[in-house]
Amino acid sequence: MIDQDRLNQFLGRALGDLGGAMSATLVLIGDQLGLYKALAKGPTSSAGLAASTGTHERYVREWLANQAAGGYVEYDPASDTYSMTEEQVLCMADPDSPVDVPGAYSIIEAVFHALERTRDNFRSGDGMEWGEHHACLFHGTERFFRAGYNAHLLGEWLPALDGTVDRLGAGGRVADVGCGHGASTLLMARAFPASQFVGYDYHPPSIDVARQRARDAGIDNASFEVADATGYDGKGFDLIAFFDCLHDMADPIGAARHARRALSDDGCCMLVEPFAGDSVESNLNPVGRLYYGASSQICVPVSLARNGPALGAQAGEARLRELMDEAGFGHFRRATETPFNLVLEARP
Repeated sequence: MIDQDRLNQFLGRALGDLGGAMSATLVLIGDQLGLYKALAKGPTSSAGLAASTGTHERYVREWLANQAAGGYVEYDPASDTYSMTEEQVLCMADPDSPVDVPGAYSIIEAVFHALERTRDNFRSGDGMEWGEHHACLFHGTERFFRAGYNAHLLGEWLPALDGTVDRLGAGGRVADVGCGHGASTLLMARAFPASQFVGYDYHPPSIDVARQRARDAGIDNASFEVADATGYDGKGFDLIAFFDCLHDMADPIGAARHARRALSDDGCCMLVEPFAGDSVESNLNPVGRLYYGASSQICVPVSLARNGPALGAQAGEARLRELMDEAGFGHFRRATETPFNLVLEARP
């Protein structure tokens, strides 16, 4: 017999998901047209927001109502104006904030671009290379993860690695493997001008972007090379970092072994991985839901494209420990964590 209360609870969850899914493109529009940034300046009407952004009032009026219904902006019925709280501004209108939400929506856009391919992969077991995705994935991944790096990398993650900050301050050598657009590489290079940084990625267009970002920022202690995680040439690194990428790789053990050989004898390997427990049930929560969704449509296909083990975004600490042990690392520990990331330290 159907339990009406349970049915209503489920339908309520489904309705919330439908509203969020229908609104995803509107978040992208608000970001791309500058609607959030303009609204962040102070309360305004739909006509005022349209005028300040060069958009059509009738569309903006509907957009504002959608955003208010979702709790992304505030509405004052007495004055018929809309506004944003400081918290909403931080999340929606500041790309340099530690919680840049619109970046994640570009990743959502990417999985819809890949929908037909993903459906076929479910049937065939085939994969999809990172570079085969729509370019919005590369842009969105940088924005989404850059927010966490801005918030945690320099103040929490690197200090949690024994002796690493002192070594980089004095002048060390660092490899950022799977660097993408170079956000993490450049953040570290700017903070530690005495050290030398090199970012490696097998996706040439991403390396092109990283090089341009370095030039634009005037950062001359960071370079970028197109190279696979198992084939770059550098040696004697004091720190080798994998930011949210090892679980995607076709040969994660090979990548870890290569890092072990490329490290100095007293160097450190840092794995920043999506937060996950070691069992399915421990990950049945909003963070796990997000990561399992991304994993099934992005991470697993990238690994399967080259017949890899498809660790997935929720590999968990125990599986990663086994991998690093097999790769020849003698010491492994959880250095720190955030609600979205595990930061793991491995040493020879």
